[in-house]
Amino acid sequence: MAYAISSGSPVKIGAHFDGEGTNFAVFSANATKIELCLFSPDGNRETTRLTLPERTGDIWHGHVDGLVPGALYGYRAHGSYAPEQGHRFNPHKLLLDPYTREMRGAWRNTTATLGYDQSSSAQDLSFDTRCSAAFVPKSVVSDPALFGDTSQPILTPWDETLIYETHVKGLTQLHPDVPEALRGTYEGLASDAVIDHLHRMGVTAIELLPTHGFINDGFLLEKGLTNYWGYNTIGFFAPEPRYFGPAGLVGFRQMVRRFHDASIEVFLDVVYNHTAEGDHRGPTLSFRGLDNASYYRLINGQPRYYVNDTGTGNTVNVSHPQVLRLVMDSLRFWVECMGIDGFRFDLATTVAREDHGFDPRGGFLDALRQDPVLAGVKMIAEPWDIGPGGYRLGQFPPKFGEWNDAYRDTVRRFWRGDAHSAQDLGARLMGSAGEFDRGGRRAWSSVNFLASHDGFTLADITRYSDRHNHANGEDNRDGHNANYSDNLGVEGPTDDPAIKTRRKQRQRNMLATLFLSQGTPMMLAGDEIGHSQGGNNNAYCQDNATTWLDWAQADEDLLAFVAELAGLRRAHPALRQSRFLHAARRPSDGLPDVEWSDFDGHALNWRDPGLSSLCVTLRGSAEAPAVAQTDDVAFVVFNRAETAAQVVVPAAPEGRMWVCALDTMQTVRGAVPVDRIDVSGPSVLVLVLADETGTQ
Repeated sequence: MAYAISSGSPVKIGAHFDGEGTNFAVFSANATKIELCLFSPDGNRETTRLTLPERTGDIWHGHVDGLVPGALYGYRAHGSYAPEQGHRFNPHKLLLDPYTREMRGAWRNTTATLGYDQSSSAQDLSFDTRCSAAFVPKSVVSDPALFGDTSQPILTPWDETLIYETHVKGLTQLHPDVPEALRGTYEGLASDAVIDHLHRMGVTAIELLPTHGFINDGFLLEKGLTNYWGYNTIGFFAPEPRYFGPAGLVGFRQMVRRFHDASIEVFLDVVYNHTAEGDHRGPTLSFRGLDNASYYRLINGQPRYYVNDTGTGNTVNVSHPQVLRLVMDSLRFWVECMGIDGFRFDLATTVAREDHGFDPRGGFLDALRQDPVLAGVKMIAEPWDIGPGGYRLGQFPPKFGEWNDAYRDTVRRFWRGDAHSAQDLGARLMGSAGEFDRGGRRAWSSVNFLASHDGFTLADITRYSDRHNHANGEDNRDGHNANYSDNLGVEGPTDDPAIKTRRKQRQRNMLATLFLSQGTPMMLAGDEIGHSQGGNNNAYCQDNATTWLDWAQADEDLLAFVAELAGLRRAHPALRQSRFLHAARRPSDGLPDVEWSDFDGHALNWRDPGLSSLCVTLRGSAEAPAVAQTDDVAFVVFNRAETAAQVVVPAAPEGRMWVCALDTMQTVRGAVPVDRIDVSGPSVLVLVLADETGTQ
């Protein structure tokens, strides 16, 4: 079929069907010509090539009459191939539309996708004339009906939020109660079995590892591995098709709707800091070929090379107005068209960095905060990258929660027995106020976690003292060195019952610490059932039983314990306050909102170099307005000593009594009729006030 192209409109970027045809609009400030290439339904044959006839500012556009949804297409961009000036135009390379909402086909690891001749001594300064169309995914003209009304957002308050970080495939691939045809898919993730599991634990938000369209790295494919985690984005609007089930793209929206029906929010881990095109030696797939000098940060004075604040080879230039628009349009799309409730920004320091460095009032963060579509959306920053001044914990705007790696490391160090870690634990239990209590921020800003996808699982923290990443093919040199883990006597699995008991107790103590800390708790999927990755602390390329949760070996006792912790936190507002506690006197009763004590009931000596155990009494914040005050009180004991001890319990108010609501050693339960309580070995105890009948 012969297609006619007219000038069209530059207003909506991307490919948009209007009932009579499709309007195409794409950004490039430095191209001299852009061609639209249409393909056969199987994507194997280029059938039509049309030059976009109009340029309005830096938007190239055209309208193709009669072109309907489902059509496959790509772009070819003409311009200067001058890497030493920052330009890498090569019209022999088919380019994915940055705004495509669907991707068809996969990238194949071949040198034909490179813009240069890899065999040339000139390396990337050379020019490759082979067509790449047969080896790259195609863009798709989407049916507007696919992106109609979404389900209503849940809007769970931050202080009631429990996040569960997971992988679409890893959670479902081996789950016996997920229908086999749905395992590893979006639909399977929202199956009854998974939702029931999340409800049992009290999870309010599921955070998905990257589901934007991504490709496998060439160096991994050469090793017989794949990019399992997905931090290799090439399509900021397209759901990753490898997780499609029978319903295809519609299955993603069905997943979100089912989670919403179950009162569970859906967060996406988004990667706007870099793309899959890598450094100057990488393939030309989209952004590089459309306008390399605009889409990427290039080294000042050496624009052949890329700024590498991300450690992946390139850095997206979010400070460029049109690139900023791309990111903002992407975020709005996922909220308005796909129903997403929140975003975790991978290497958030990178996207918040201006030419002069990290700027909490920079263009990207300002754009996020003022956008009405994103006003009710939860934002979470990973507050670091490898660039200059990259570690920025506590420095993001009030709208953000932040992954708190200092919390993770402190809890691990405390229960491992490290010197001086008890003092640090006190700060982390209170929401890391030293980092976050500024500029009107709340205690929920600290996203607390024991483990995440990147590092040891909770089980492996207690099984391995060293990483075991040999399967990654990098001679065990990849992954974190500082894991603050402890194998408790044997490296890896053991049949020794004493070691196994100690490991389980350590896990219970750490989990209790997480749920009893001020801030927002986040769990890594599988930690609740004792999942191990065999000591691999960088399993980004392990799409196999290493990362797939083994439900057949699930620790049901540990799962029941996590459910108990979640119920305790939910029932007691003193454990999940939105305001920071600073021992200020409460107007209602003159008591401090937090009190620290030792086992003898005396004020805690924070200067004691041997401090290893502590007690804390939590009351409602003195800063809370009268209408938000709570009379809930909790007394929490953290005992790291191996020996048994007695703890003096604060006097209960008249007409009330202390009840032991939690003992991780499971030796104490129920009413506490005396002023002392026994603790037996490393454990956490929680006492709460109840009336004389025992009602809490």
